[in-house]
Amino acid sequence: MRTLIGIVVSDKMKKTRVVEVTRIKQHPRYEKRYEATASFKAHDEREEYHAGDKVVIKEIRPMSKDKRWVIIGKSEAQNPKS
Repeated sequence: MRTLIGIVVSDKMKKTRVVEVTRIKQHPRYEKRYEATASFKAHDEREEYHAGDKVVIKEIRPMSKDKRWVIIGKSEAQNPKS
């Protein structure tokens, strides 16, 4: 199962959080590095994570049409931008 680190950007749904994951990609031809972001809907059973929290999400079997991730916990990893 994949695990990713991201930031909660929305906590408006019940038991669901939108987590934005940023990663560095490299252009295949020009070799320039750039940021690519992706948003995932993650399950939060106890509704304890809110917008701005840095969390770890884990891939699970589909819970609904869009929800295929669950929040494991808060991340203690250092963010290079902050």
